[in-house]
Amino acid sequence: MTTTSAEPGTPLDDATLVGRARDGDVRAYEQLVLRYQGPMFRLAVKMLAHRGDAEDVVQEVFLNAWRKLDQLGEDAAFVGWLYRATTNRCLNAIRARRPQADVDLDAAESPRADLQPERAAQVSGQLAALNAALAELTPEQRACWLLREVHGRSYEEIGEVVGANATAVRGRIARARAQLAEVMKPWR
Repeated sequence: MTTTSAEPGTPLDDATLVGRARDGDVRAYEQLVLRYQGPMFRLAVKMLAHRGDAEDVVQEVFLNAWRKLDQLGEDAAFVGWLYRATTNRCLNAIRARRPQADVDLDAAESPRADLQPERAAQVSGQLAALNAALAELTPEQRACWLLREVHGRSYEEIGEVVGANATAVRGRIARARAQLAEVMKPWR
């Protein structure tokens, strides 16, 4: 099979970049990192509620992925592999730490500066309440909820990431939604 170059300026698809990276093309892997470090960081920071820990996890995930790229069965499975690795590292980090009650408010995106001060304070309060509520979920519920609601992954993809069937994933998400809805009632 021969590979052809894409039109100049046309971004290459993930599978092509993974194939090239597997063949040692560092620039192709850099493109994958640039493409997916943002979503992986957002997932990690919401799961861990700590920016520094999230940065460490994402760095470890991408370094490990580069080292083990030859173990990936299908080039097209790269993104799911990243989500699974990021989620698992976050779950391991959560299990390894002692329980924490405080939430890193710097991890939350700040409200837009052009909003009225009252509205900005309300949005900031809502984000703080949501982050606190997310911290109260079990790590497994938090992972499932974030992968579904923030990252838009399917139940089947989430199941592959967390090592559970789609029914268990649906149950975790339902419990997470119910708990979050209860905690966020005052903000409606």
